[in-house]
Amino acid sequence: MTEMGANRYGKESIRLVKVDKRADRHEVRDLVVDVALEGDFATSYTAGDNALVIATDTMKNTVYALAPEHLTDAIEAFGIVLARHFLASPQVATATVTLQEHGWERLEGVSGPAPDAFRRTGGMIRTARVAAGRNGVVVESGVADLVVMKTARSAFAGFPRDRFTTLPEVGDRIMATKATVTWRHSGEVVDWDASYAGVLGTLLEVFADHHSESVQHSIWVIGTAILERRGELEEIRMSMPNLHHWLVDLEPFGGENRGEIFVATVDP
Repeated sequence: MTEMGANRYGKESIRLVKVDKRADRHEVRDLVVDVALEGDFATSYTAGDNALVIATDTMKNTVYALAPEHLTDAIEAFGIVLARHFLASPQVATATVTLQEHGWERLEGVSGPAPDAFRRTGGMIRTARVAAGRNGVVVESGVADLVVMKTARSAFAGFPRDRFTTLPEVGDRIMATKATVTWRHSGEVVDWDASYAGVLGTLLEVFADHHSESVQHSIWVIGTAILERRGELEEIRMSMPNLHHWLVDLEPFGGENRGEIFVATVDP
């Protein structure tokens, strides 16, 4: 007998740019929004019956329609509004909204900051994920593509060796990573911007100050510090893949590498 298992569907990569045209200046919000729904949609698969299916085009249009009034604060707040809107349909058991926000910074003109000219800031992306269900709302915040580096106070030694191990132990190395960090809030009444700034500030401070024995060690030290300082959080997840920097052998060129010249790699 064939049975329908767990399923979800939705709309990904909804691009939304909002220009808040104030009297003296403009503000730019640049988002990518994903919407996913779970619930009573089995017959759309098993019987081709779309009577309960909320069209993905409707999802896209809902994001745009609610943005003028509700995209006025942090992306977490906008995500809650969107998730609760979709949850209002009785066939929806869980509505999950994932958001990424790209930053823009104001350009400097001859007379000071331009009111209407910007450049997109590179690097990290602020993220949020809101899952609204019948038992409540779960909000996760985060940051992606956060590239950080330590040029000292980082080591990797004491690991097991066998006949396939060629990696030398090092007591002082470059440690670089592109971090993805997600933290779950214990409630939904939060000063989202202050919480985000506090978590990011702690992450960067602890990364800068501590002596890392491995990436795993750094994850534990940073994550522990964040949870101890931020009482509004109940969980944090971190991914910190190595961006390796290998010393270049300068001897064939008649030179000596005194720990100054490296080749940067992304892949192993």
